[in-house]
Amino acid sequence: INAEYGVQISIQIHTYLTDDRLLLLYLFILRTDKKKQKMYLRGIYKRKWLKWMLGVGIFGSAAFNYGLRRTQAKSLEESERLKHERNADLKAHIPTREEQLRNLKNKKKFDMLVIGGGATGTGIALDAATRGLSVALVERDDFSCGTSSRSTKLVHGGVRYLEKAVKNFDTGQFHLVLDALYERKTFLHLCPHLSRKLPIITPCYTWWEVPYYWAGLKIYDLLSGSGKLGSSLYIDREESLRRFPMLSGDDLKASVVYYDGQMNDSRVNVSLALTAGVHGAVVCNHVEVVTLLKENNTVTGATVKDTINGGSIS
Repeated sequence: INAEYGVQISIQIHTYLTDDRLLLLYLFILRTDKKKQKMYLRGIYKRKWLKWMLGVGIFGSAAFNYGLRRTQAKSLEESERLKHERNADLKAHIPTREEQLRNLKNKKKFDMLVIGGGATGTGIALDAATRGLSVALVERDDFSCGTSSRSTKLVHGGVRYLEKAVKNFDTGQFHLVLDALYERKTFLHLCPHLSRKLPIITPCYTWWEVPYYWAGLKIYDLLSGSGKLGSSLYIDREESLRRFPMLSGDDLKASVVYYDGQMNDSRVNVSLALTAGVHGAVVCNHVEVVTLLKENNTVTGATVKDTINGGSIS
């Protein structure tokens, strides 16, 4: 064994392994001059047990990293395969509008009729369908054509509720904030493709507001726990105007930035409707309720009309 051969081996293995201790050893060999390299390698060669330990460490680490990479690759391939299969199953089970209308005509009796395809209606339909009830949902226009596409689109814990809880010593408001933050965490976990974290600025126009808002938003971060989207931070007047040029600069002292969630409300609503359909609910848009059917002053059904193709269904 010689210095050049040892340096070549160390370079090759260094590009393959990531073990910190071995990396330090290779860097030591590479950074010393040739005389010290020869002395160091000759010392290893003379001590057979050290040579064997070094060899076992190198090849053991190589084998471990190789096995780890193979396991990770197989796990990734398996997760991708399951993802494609799940998506294929979902696409296969999502009925078309024509199929839903046919199901609505053929099945005359349902456990529940939901009128309105907004976020509340589709949420009720999904909840009932997953509990085993037979559900029909009709929407006069299209899904998310009303309020469900005109919300603030925020997924937030409620900073103002936290302020009320602190000012009024209101435990109800405090638990409301905790519940909302937990729901925010759950929502962003379930719908990462339809949500994101959103930086929100709180401009301060008096100096007392700076520590007031900063302390309150730090409490908000703390209550978020593992669902925290980012740490609130103080930014000065110049940075505030640079980041948010539409702010009024008159008497602006500084700002505090914190993070909440934002989502695409209309797409979330459509996802709820499709998921309800996957679970067996009959979900129809552009179907208007014409009259409600009653027996003994109790609503027992409805007559609906297809506003696209015409025709009524009772």
